[in-house]
Amino acid sequence: MEIKISDDFDLKKIVDSGQCFRPKEISAGVFQFIVGENILNIRERGENIFDVDCDKKIWKNFWENYFDLGTNYANIRRDTEKFAAGKPYEKFLRDAMNHGKGIRILRQDPFETLISFIISQRKNIPAIKSSVEKICERFGRLVGDVYLFPRVEEIADATIEDLTGLGLAYRKAYVQEAVEKVSSGAIDLEELKTFSDSDLLEELKLITGVGDKIANCVALFAYHRVDRAPVDVWIKRAIDEDFGGENIFSKFGKNAGILQQYIFYFKRNKK
Repeated sequence: MEIKISDDFDLKKIVDSGQCFRPKEISAGVFQFIVGENILNIRERGENIFDVDCDKKIWKNFWENYFDLGTNYANIRRDTEKFAAGKPYEKFLRDAMNHGKGIRILRQDPFETLISFIISQRKNIPAIKSSVEKICERFGRLVGDVYLFPRVEEIADATIEDLTGLGLAYRKAYVQEAVEKVSSGAIDLEELKTFSDSDLLEELKLITGVGDKIANCVALFAYHRVDRAPVDVWIKRAIDEDFGGENIFSKFGKNAGILQQYIFYFKRNKK
C-alpha cells in the first residue's frame, strides 16, 4: 500500500536514534518494525511517498500512532529555532535539529521498553540489540522468520539460568525482578499510563536497576512523556560542552524529550 507522510520522517534516522532496538534495515531501503504481534516492512519510494506491507486499517489504527504522525515535528523545530535565537547555544541547537531532522519519538510497548532499557546499562547499541534479539529467540514466538518479543507470561517463569547466555551479565537479576514485578501485578504497566510524570518515574524506580535515566527513557519512549529528557553520557556531554554546564532541557517544556533525541543523535554521530 502507498502512503504519504508530509512531515519529518526518516526511517534510517529513526532506527539509528537509540530509542529502539529491534527495528532494522532488512534490505536496501526496506525497514522492518516489530511491535507486539504487528510486523511492518516499509520503504521510501519517493519524496514523502512510502510503501507499506499492511492494509489501510492497520496503518491508520496502529502504525500512525506508533510513528507519532499526529504531531508536527517540523513545527517543533521551527518553534525551537525561535526560542534559541540569540542564545549562546543557538548554532549548536540548529545544527543538532538539522542533523536529526526526520527522527520521531516512537510510541513503544511498555514491557519491551522496560526490559530493553534495563539491558542497556553500560552497553553500546549493537550489544543491546544483540541481547534483545537473543531474548526474543529464546522466549518469543516465531512468526514467519521473525521472533516476537516475549509477552510477560512467556518469560514469567524464567530463572537466572534461563537468562544466561544472552549477554546480560549482572543485568540478569534486574531483568528477572522486573519480569516478576510485572507478572505478579506489583507493577501494572497499563495503569502507569494514568500516572503523573513524577509518580510514573517513582513507580518504575521501585524495580532494582531502574534509576533516573532508565525511568525517564521508559517514560519518554513507552509512555510518550515527551517533556522528559533522559541524561545519558551524550546528553551530559552536551550539557557540559554546549550548554555551559546547565541542564537547559526544562526550558523546552513539553518538547524536551524530542530535542533530547536530536541532540543525542547529533552528539553520538559527531564522536
